[in-house]
Amino acid sequence: MTATVTRLDAPQVLSLVEELADLLADTVHGGASIGFLAPLDHAEAVAWWRERAAGVAAGQLAVWVARDAGRVVGTVTLAFPDKPNSRHRAELVKLMVHRDARGRGLARGLLTTAEEAATGAGITLLHLDTETDSAAEHLYRSAGWTRAGVIPDYAASPDGVLRPTTLYYKHVGEAATAG
Repeated sequence: MTATVTRLDAPQVLSLVEELADLLADTVHGGASIGFLAPLDHAEAVAWWRERAAGVAAGQLAVWVARDAGRVVGTVTLAFPDKPNSRHRAELVKLMVHRDARGRGLARGLLTTAEEAATGAGITLLHLDTETDSAAEHLYRSAGWTRAGVIPDYAASPDGVLRPTTLYYKHVGEAATAG
């Protein structure tokens, strides 16, 4: 991976909102089922990222970006629960790599960054969901994530077709070394 990965604070998310929106739109237009339907309007993508800045400021989200030659080419987010009985876990959300930057290890690098940061924050369990039979599934399996199950017709793909989603989890930090 030649890109550099950095964690963003809320003002940095806002300063990069246009580039982050471009990345989100590229990911959706490339067919990734990440919660949006195609075509994704640029203003909608910008508004979505602006809302994430508030979550970062409140400590509910941690966002990292991968930059190559100064351009945002990838991102990953950890979402932290607000309930006292779930502070040991976090959800990995919105792992995205621009279509023209794929195949260089960026997704794996972003995934590793999020896993290591979770461990550093005392998180012992990560979880995520991804479209069943997507390219992302191979990444998660090869990175040691465990498949928990499949939910049929969970979310619509960008073209509006209902698709199954596979749930994954991974023990990290002390839980990983104990297991």
